Amino acid sequence: MTLQIQSWEYRLLDWAHKPLSEDKARVTVQAESSELHAAYAVCADLTRLHSRTFYIASGLLPTEKRSAARALYAFCRITDNIIDDAPDSKTRLTQLEAWRRIVMSPIAPTNQPVALAWAEARSRFAIPRGYAQQLIEGVARDLVQTRYANFDQLAEYAYGVASTVGLMAMHITGYSSDRAIPYAVKLGVALQLTNILRDVAEDYRNGRLYLPQDELSAYNLSERDIEDGVVDDRWRAFMRFQVERTRRLYDEAQPGIALLDADGRFAIAAASTLYRAILDDIEAHDYNVFLRRAHLSLGGKLRRLPAIWWMSRSVSV
Repeated sequence: MTLQIQSWEYRLLDWAHKPLSEDKARVTVQAESSELHAAYAVCADLTRLHSRTFYIASGLLPTEKRSAARALYAFCRITDNIIDDAPDSKTRLTQLEAWRRIVMSPIAPTNQPVALAWAEARSRFAIPRGYAQQLIEGVARDLVQTRYANFDQLAEYAYGVASTVGLMAMHITGYSSDRAIPYAVKLGVALQLTNILRDVAEDYRNGRLYLPQDELSAYNLSERDIEDGVVDDRWRAFMRFQVERTRRLYDEAQPGIALLDADGRFAIAAASTLYRAILDDIEAHDYNVFLRRAHLSLGGKLRRLPAIWWMSRSVSV
């Protein structure tokens, strides 16, 4: 089956290929094995605390890849937390720039556990530094842009904060060829759209509305409706459209799992499928994302794993 590329994807694919041709000099890591072990343990704890889904999915990887995946998550989590937790935009920008210098340094810091583990993981798996830079720039976008005129703009944001993560994870799992890149980009966008649909109320309280403005208008919805948490036929129709598009992206991304190394397929399939199930929960609660945060229970996640394992073995491009 031929992979379908939509017009909004071409710019994202250009961004995705660029780091592959840039300098791949590895960071120098001068740390004792005990320091590295402790640093990776901090990353594992952060992952378990903030994302049960990612913790479960990464637990399906072999030991070295598992540790690296959790270091990747911790790097992303701290980057994101700077934007969410600092008291004002100037402080956020200052802290983000300081963090960028730390994680992009050619010599790994030994006094920053997450940065140390991430540097070792990036060096071990030859992860292009350009993807980390793109992620930091994508996260920084929240400092200057809180509304998105259309889906093309939103997809660019999703690439920066999510597709970059998938592209870095792809280097950790291993992949057979650059044919895997478009699938990773699609999956990242799907994951971020899922986040956005789940977190509409929380994001709005924080001053951000990621839903495309032109699509809200097409369904005769306004920001006042978002502020008031209105769930009516207009909102249900709008959300059905958003959920269906996001599911299509998951479907289109799924064959790319076959291009990953065999010991990484189950983990990526699990992350994708378990996150996709959030859409089912949104539907099951009448698209009311204002009163509760859609989620999948731990039991629901574990029950799905056997079917996901079988899918990861049988999927093909």
